Amino acid sequence: MRRYAVGVGVHPAPDPTIESQLEDYRVELTGYCYRMLGSAFEAEDAVQETMTRAWRSISRFEGRSALRTWLYRIASNVCFDLLNARQKRARPMDLSGPSAADDPIGIPLVESTWIEPMPDAAILPAADDPAVVAAARESVRLAFIAALQFLPPRQRAVLLLREVLRLEASEVADLLETTVPSVNSALQRARATMAARDLATCEVPAMPDNDADRELLARYVEAFEAYDIDRLTSVIREDALQSMPPYAMWLRGRSDILDFWFGPGIKCSGSRLVPVEANGRPAFGQYRPADDGSFEPWAIVVLEPSAGGIAELTFFLDTPRLFPLFGLPLRLDR
Repeated sequence: MRRYAVGVGVHPAPDPTIESQLEDYRVELTGYCYRMLGSAFEAEDAVQETMTRAWRSISRFEGRSALRTWLYRIASNVCFDLLNARQKRARPMDLSGPSAADDPIGIPLVESTWIEPMPDAAILPAADDPAVVAAARESVRLAFIAALQFLPPRQRAVLLLREVLRLEASEVADLLETTVPSVNSALQRARATMAARDLATCEVPAMPDNDADRELLARYVEAFEAYDIDRLTSVIREDALQSMPPYAMWLRGRSDILDFWFGPGIKCSGSRLVPVEANGRPAFGQYRPADDGSFEPWAIVVLEPSAGGIAELTFFLDTPRLFPLFGLPLRLDR
């Protein structure tokens, strides 16, 4: 029999029917907690704590609200507790101006500084409606997650509950134990903050899935694995951005990006890319050549494609934590 550690004691598993009902909401709750917290690992911990609290309180659930709404109330409170204990996460572009390709890379900053990537399968529930899928993918892209972190926690929750999860204002007011006017006011302020950062909530469609887009990604993979500067020039936009958490350094412009790749970053020549799905965008596990002829993990790379080419490249370098999260091996053979 499965058992759960709750507090300092060990308790028998809950009724399988109740447990199954709770588990049905795990993916969407993980998506909500990830948007709230900006951290893959904190989101997983928050959902586990939500499930534990729900199981312990299920006998007191009176059914006056839907089970889904009740779970979001618990998850919101868990996230508020976590957010009260730390600073907001960010992307390198939120912390400083761009660097030059030959600037010192600096020292790595602590993990809690950064927005982290998240596998799509962990946060995007299955849906049949293409518009719903596109909106969900847009609401987990890195720029959106980073912008959310500039909102106070309760505004963040209101924006997500109203405009991503599409709950009614009265439901959100009940869930957050406030009033409908307070919810509407918080939503207006949150929208204004997001607009000031040039981001709508999730109205911009995700990159269409068509032959031209697939061809662009195929060209990028071929160009990067060949480390061919001419082909890379043809697939990266002139105004592209690059960042490499946990380093604060970031680059603006294709010229600086390629100067870095063929200068300080030349050890990435000969790398291999393994496709994954992260934050509603194309992504890859990048393996760099090792001294023994195999390939070692170097980065989870999340791309932001556009009609004019790759607009942004984020290289997440915390491979010991992130590669297992994405189900990637810690070494590739030749």
